[in-house]
Amino acid sequence: MEAISKRFFLYLSNNKLLDGLAKRWGTKFGADKIVGGETFSHAIPLIKKLNHDGLLVTVDHLGEFVNSVDEARERAQECLQSIRAIAFHQLNSQVSVKLTSLGLDISQELVMENMELILSEAKEHGVTVTIDMEDSSRCHATLEIYKALKQKYENLGTVIQSYLYRSDKDVDDLDSYEPYLRLVKGAYKESTKVAFPDKRMVDENLKRLIKKNLLNGHYTAVASHDDAMVEYTINLVKEHGIPRDRFEFQMLYGMRNQMQTDLVKEGYTVRVYLPYGEDWYGYFMRRLAERPANIAFAIKGIFSK
Repeated sequence: MEAISKRFFLYLSNNKLLDGLAKRWGTKFGADKIVGGETFSHAIPLIKKLNHDGLLVTVDHLGEFVNSVDEARERAQECLQSIRAIAFHQLNSQVSVKLTSLGLDISQELVMENMELILSEAKEHGVTVTIDMEDSSRCHATLEIYKALKQKYENLGTVIQSYLYRSDKDVDDLDSYEPYLRLVKGAYKESTKVAFPDKRMVDENLKRLIKKNLLNGHYTAVASHDDAMVEYTINLVKEHGIPRDRFEFQMLYGMRNQMQTDLVKEGYTVRVYLPYGEDWYGYFMRRLAERPANIAFAIKGIFSK
């Protein structure tokens, strides 16, 4: 049943008609429980509250698969404004970006132009930028862009997904770039030709990637809500004497709040992934696909006043 539920919500995440209707609804139907609002201004009070509670943040302006040059440049400008607002309000926040929102599917020149603007602004204000990973068809291009930009900008990270067969080799290939990596399981519907079909294999690969990147001496963000994955990381760093300033845990806004609080109390760095924007639909559906319990957010949103 859980597998059927996952496939169903992943299918819905790509439905353009429902995506259009969602923009009319606004962040209702439970989405406001895991999305920080429709503008960055809406998200600022949430970021301040999270920072006050000892949690770091990374913000993501929702939206992907942009097909217009003008829209891609608008998304880049939105990111620039967010970086300036982070600096102005002295927020402890990074920025995450999706390359498809900046023109990846349009041209290499456009996405590089937009990323250069963003990274220059972020460097000026001391803000780190992480390139989110999208579906497997865009993985190679994303990592090649990361490699090119990392040679010029230190304030840059990217994401590796453990459900892809290629990820172990990707971590090896990135080693010489001293990468800041966010390690995740992955949330897109993928063919068994490119991705592990079994959850156990995905979990074991994530552990392998965490261990490899940490022992390579690179900063590692372990992005998982699983108790077992958190425990594995804590035991690993203790065993190898890895200092706590070499890694962090990352979790989604609105999920595993108690775990986030407990880890902070224990002295670990925890960063909350806080998305915002009108294009919340695809993100919301993928979160429902990942964890059936998240459906309760939607039901509560429908019946609450």
